[in-house]
Amino acid sequence: MASTPPTKNHHVVIVGGGSAGISVAARLRRSGVDDIALIEPSDTHWYQPLWTLVGGGQAPLRITHRPEASVIPKGTRWIRQAAEAVDPEARTVTLADGSAVGYQYLVMAPGIQLDWNGVPGLAESVGKESVTSNYAHEYAPYTWDLIRGMRSGTAVFTHPASPLKCGGAPQKIAYLAADYWRKQKVLDQIRVVLVIPDATLFKVPVWTRVLEQVAERYGIEVRLQSELTAVDGANRRLTLTDHAGGTEETLAYDMLHAVPPQSAPDWLKSSPLADPASKQGFLEADKYTLRHPRFPEVFSIGDVANLPTSKTGAAVRKQAPVVAGNLVSVMKGAEPTHRYGGYTSCPLVTARDKMLLAEFDYDLKPTPSFPVISTFKERRDMWVFKRYGLPPLYWHGMLPGRI
Repeated sequence: MASTPPTKNHHVVIVGGGSAGISVAARLRRSGVDDIALIEPSDTHWYQPLWTLVGGGQAPLRITHRPEASVIPKGTRWIRQAAEAVDPEARTVTLADGSAVGYQYLVMAPGIQLDWNGVPGLAESVGKESVTSNYAHEYAPYTWDLIRGMRSGTAVFTHPASPLKCGGAPQKIAYLAADYWRKQKVLDQIRVVLVIPDATLFKVPVWTRVLEQVAERYGIEVRLQSELTAVDGANRRLTLTDHAGGTEETLAYDMLHAVPPQSAPDWLKSSPLADPASKQGFLEADKYTLRHPRFPEVFSIGDVANLPTSKTGAAVRKQAPVVAGNLVSVMKGAEPTHRYGGYTSCPLVTARDKMLLAEFDYDLKPTPSFPVISTFKERRDMWVFKRYGLPPLYWHGMLPGRI
């Protein structure tokens, strides 16, 4: 692969200024690592876990973002461009302006790509035609507009068949909406359909049983092993494909909350760093050390890594010290010393004042952070923790590399 001569070489280059990239940069700086460059084109840093509550009318959008400059660790060079290619043989990252940045060590944290065109008609309809999605900040407020304005009809909530960030979010908004309609005494006038591509509502049985009870409480029609395959926004109609039966169904809708298929950024899918086993082009990484097996100076973290666990901010919180610690070890000529066990967490909001906190590892074994309380049942204190506790922990603890 031909590469543009680098305009600047750095000891460490981090691609991506989201939660993963910033957390690793902060931890490396705290460990005394100098000459770090962070490649990130956006001027805004978003706290995405709150977008579900924005869509549910429980949080304002304005509190979910801050200037990117405010979260970049001191002593880190911010390259305000998009990355467009990586050459691990030459150890360079090509930028949008055609220049290249050289590295000795590389941390890949560019996040995940929302493939709106992956469902015919979705890109043309989202944000209007009663079609919305909490997976983009510009549409989350529209979700709440649709929910609070609905008094009868059919509401459909879909989950893509691809890996996705925050795997519980597609159904959380369905529960928030149904609870709101119940409190408004119109739920019996609304048909709520939840479309799930898997054979169960959740991959861990202990929480699946609770979620089945939640769906039953609201009278939600759960379509398992099914997915959204087309949207006709102009006529308010959609197509569901049942993969178990091999059939298609057309539904008229009055509200559609659609989650698009997701993948690695296009520019990475054909790169040497991509995992041949990933249909979506996610990057290859040892699941315990997060180091690339073929390019040992490269580490991957967050949504872009092809790891057998749910892609969540909580997973990033556990991965960041592993990547930073292992990178420091490798810089000293040693082998990686830190291990990631697959921890992830899905805060499953089940009502407007209740939540399940599902925490588990690679083996789907529950790994609760609060062993003195039961997280296997809906709790109000867990909802309060998500709404009011987690955001400050993110801004002041996780991003600066303190927790």
